[in-house]
Amino acid sequence: MDCVEVLEKNFDEVEEEESVDGQNVDNYIKHPLHNVWALWYFKNDKRNDWSANQKVIATFSTVEDFWAVYNYIQSASKIAPGCDYSLFKEGIQPMWEDENNRDGGRWLINLDKRKRATELDKFWLETLLCLIGEAFDELSDEICGAVVNIRPKGDKLGLWTRDASKKDAIIRIGKMLKIRLNISAEVTLEYQVHKDNSLKTGSVARCSYTV
Repeated sequence: MDCVEVLEKNFDEVEEEESVDGQNVDNYIKHPLHNVWALWYFKNDKRNDWSANQKVIATFSTVEDFWAVYNYIQSASKIAPGCDYSLFKEGIQPMWEDENNRDGGRWLINLDKRKRATELDKFWLETLLCLIGEAFDELSDEICGAVVNIRPKGDKLGLWTRDASKKDAIIRIGKMLKIRLNISAEVTLEYQVHKDNSLKTGSVARCSYTV
């Protein structure tokens, strides 16, 4: 059962429960998440510096509140080029400099812009569900968040982890992500260390691990 099915199953189970005073139990009970999450939006406004363009849209801590936020905002494929969505555990900012991120890195998925309408939203939603559903099991504490970048030349989806030195854990997370997103075995995912990205002199960052 994938992440989408797990969370949808929660709703089905609630609907089947007995009512209280003639009203559905769902009116009284929400399904808490293991963490509180913050959804960020980066607006590509060249009049402001990078940090001023990065805003928290909403925070949530239940399954129902996640869906309320997700169904209200524009889908990732519809936001303007140059803009980003980020979902991070509350207290972690979507930037390399954050103390929770600075020793970590990201699994990076490059997406052809021609497949934006067919793959991007599906991959992004499944990644979000994996985050809030703690789909990486005991390795979920290593997860900081995820970012989707909408760019004219091609979109990117990155899963950010806390400690890039934990090779075995990083590889396992990459393999689990690949399975969850149903990415073909012929497609290679690359892991980039944030410190390498911050020090790079060209347009391509060094790849530390692959799956």
